[in-house]
Amino acid sequence: MLTRLKIQNLALVDSLTWELGSGLVGVTGETGAGKSVIVGALKLVLGERADKGLIRTGEDQCTIEAIFQLPDVSLVNAILEEVGLDLCEENELIIRRIVGSSSNKQFVNNGAATLGVLKRIGQNLVDLHGPHDHQSLLSPERQLALLDAYAGAGKEAQAYRTQWQDWRSAMDEYEVARAAREISDQEKELLKFQVEEIDHAMIQPGEEEELEERYRRVSNAARLGELTGKALTLVPNLEEFQRTVTELARIDPGVKDLGDEAASAAIQLQELENTLQDYHQELALDPSEAHDVEERFNLVESLKRKYGPTLADALEHAEDARQKLTNSENREEFLGKLKEQVDAASQKLRAMARKLSAKRKKFAPALAQEIRTHLVDLGFKQAEFAVELPLKETPALHGAETAEYLFGPNPGEPLKPLRQVASSGEISRVMLAVKNALADQDRTPLMVFDEIDANVGGEIARAVGEKMASLGRSHQVVSITHFPQVAAVAHQHFLVEKRVEGGRSISSLVEVRGEERIDELVRMLGGGDGEQAREMAKSLL
Repeated sequence: MLTRLKIQNLALVDSLTWELGSGLVGVTGETGAGKSVIVGALKLVLGERADKGLIRTGEDQCTIEAIFQLPDVSLVNAILEEVGLDLCEENELIIRRIVGSSSNKQFVNNGAATLGVLKRIGQNLVDLHGPHDHQSLLSPERQLALLDAYAGAGKEAQAYRTQWQDWRSAMDEYEVARAAREISDQEKELLKFQVEEIDHAMIQPGEEEELEERYRRVSNAARLGELTGKALTLVPNLEEFQRTVTELARIDPGVKDLGDEAASAAIQLQELENTLQDYHQELALDPSEAHDVEERFNLVESLKRKYGPTLADALEHAEDARQKLTNSENREEFLGKLKEQVDAASQKLRAMARKLSAKRKKFAPALAQEIRTHLVDLGFKQAEFAVELPLKETPALHGAETAEYLFGPNPGEPLKPLRQVASSGEISRVMLAVKNALADQDRTPLMVFDEIDANVGGEIARAVGEKMASLGRSHQVVSITHFPQVAAVAHQHFLVEKRVEGGRSISSLVEVRGEERIDELVRMLGGGDGEQAREMAKSLL
């Protein structure tokens, strides 16, 4: 559950620390007092993109920190381990979000994280519903997922999805191969010529660099021979220099070091002369050998122009052409093998679909009946509810069928899909009924209901509150409400107030108990300070 929420400089809040307990937590306050700040802070913690306009006027940044105590951290830890963040210690998860005027930062367990990570973690932490946040309930995929959760068919559904992806991949490969145009005889001849031309060249790894060096030497052989010969003619002068220095050192022992250095230089000079002699002889290439080098160089350059820009590209082109020829020659056999793979994957997929469908059909009536029971408690005394599973023409990612939740609030009227229910008050209560029916299967620790009771009243509001309180037995539930009937059944009751200090508006959040809670319920009842209103508030409690 969420044990602490700290907010600084967010909208009307300068500094707020909210410590929550388990069960149903009610949040009330006058319109405009700042209740929406609570929801806004939670959305930021869950990875929603930040609007810099949320920063309190005059401040550079706002900070939100949420601390969760989780009964099971396996799902969250798996995500943290995957992205390289610290795991939860003693089942505690800390998320901190800093929204600045120039940059935003987010941290999980004190490690820097991305918004994507916050969203992934948030899906396992909080289920947030506002008066217009019921669209997910209208999605056929979501309706199927809810039925699978109720039926305990999660493993079967996941296995089916994995197999569907394998079947789809096999189908795509087959369709691409089947749609590929058969190449003409002229194209075959061209491909054969290209393969033969590149293969005949017998290109060797690393040949390109070595050949370029040999060609450069052959092309400049005359000039290189001239320079080498000139260098060799200068060597005797250096030898004379060495003899002169040696004689000098013999006469004057004071410059003996010069003599030694000259002797050492003479040895190096001799080695250099030998190397130059060898190089000079190498330059005297046989004319036929020089011709071979030039021809080989021209051949390689021709291949690079046709199939390059590098020899590696030419070799790759040859392999591609060879594969096209092979596919063309074995086209029917190749297509037959791909078709066999598609048929095998399809057969396995159908078997999994039958198993999944059987479980869905078995539990769909039970889910509909349980939702119907909760709807009766929520004021739909004669409402009808059904879960239908119309088959799809072809297998889809989520199964062989889709789901359609049908609702009929009025006797004698036909049931209609939920998406055709116009009243937000009705759809909010249906959502609450679904949540109660799936309370044991839903592992999300925190549920937040933001004024989903906005379009109900009287005894219905009381029923909505009791359903939320019922959810509070298995989840932590936060209800932001304007109805005293809902606030009265909360296990904890918090009041959002707005006051003016130093000419600026400030929102605060305080827990109300005893007489203070009665005072707030009286305000919500609109009864002023009358004793009758206080007695009604006490009776609600």
